[in-house]
Amino acid sequence: MRRVPVPLVLGCGSLLLVASCGWSRADDGGGEGRVPGAPVGVTAAAGSATSVHVMWNAAPDGSGVRSYEVYRGPTKVADVPGSQHMVDVTRLRPSTMYAFTVRARDGAGRLGPPSQAVRARTPAAAAADHSAPTRPPTTTGRAVGSRAVQLSWGASRDDRGVLSYDVYQGGVKIHSVGGNQTATVVTGLRPGSRYVFTVRARDAADNLSPAGAPVRLTTPGTDDGRNTAPTGFTAATHRADGAHYIDLAWDPPRTDGVITEYQIQVDRTATTSLVWGGTPPRGRAHHSFYVGTDAGEEHRVRLRARLPDGTWGGWSAERTVTTGG
Repeated sequence: MRRVPVPLVLGCGSLLLVASCGWSRADDGGGEGRVPGAPVGVTAAAGSATSVHVMWNAAPDGSGVRSYEVYRGPTKVADVPGSQHMVDVTRLRPSTMYAFTVRARDGAGRLGPPSQAVRARTPAAAAADHSAPTRPPTTTGRAVGSRAVQLSWGASRDDRGVLSYDVYQGGVKIHSVGGNQTATVVTGLRPGSRYVFTVRARDAADNLSPAGAPVRLTTPGTDDGRNTAPTGFTAATHRADGAHYIDLAWDPPRTDGVITEYQIQVDRTATTSLVWGGTPPRGRAHHSFYVGTDAGEEHRVRLRARLPDGTWGGWSAERTVTTGG
């Protein structure tokens, strides 16, 4: 059999999974009757005169949490996937006190009890403020174990005061702290993985500073990828309209959050990304792609997931398929 390079054309879709730590659980007797517990570690802090940043701890492994609902008083204001443990509640009134609670929903649609209520007051509106804070200076960081890093930065300047700092991992906002805080700890990372963090300052008028210098850190330890690799991976072929296709199926890795991207590798050289769109499918995933018109061509295929922390997980088992076989 001969192996040939493959031109790939991939479509779109998405997947969803859960896990983590720092969580309480309600239990009506165990097994399938168990519903998610009330989220713990809930905090709320004003992000601007019209927004509040709400955060909570992730659910533990095996909790089955698929999404979270965030409430302002009795009103639901946000519905977020299980990967997301924070949200910015917007369109609020300046100089107003608000109370927030969070509830978890599992894959069967069961809604757990509300968390303890947390309160935050929005500051007064800053009239005609179009001046953003300065870039946070002297951003630094260090690993504090294999799954956490500590970040620190110098204070930004603003003509009316810095209200908060937003922390980004790659290009995604992952955390927010008050304007009087110039350090934080980011948890839930992977051992032996590289990360890039930046910090931006925000004022009460929602003006956002340029990002501070990027902080590049590698967590200590090793990770062989087995716990983050797709499982149950299979590959087959079919023929349609004179062309051959490879059909893939797999179970996504059990990791905290929504997996939006996979990297598919063919013959260890041709690599492309599969980015799913729309509502994430539940359970086992399937995908087919074109590999040419010739029969008798052998290909080796495997894939890996981009995890919610921005790093790539482990490779799946490799499968060999032959077109027309």
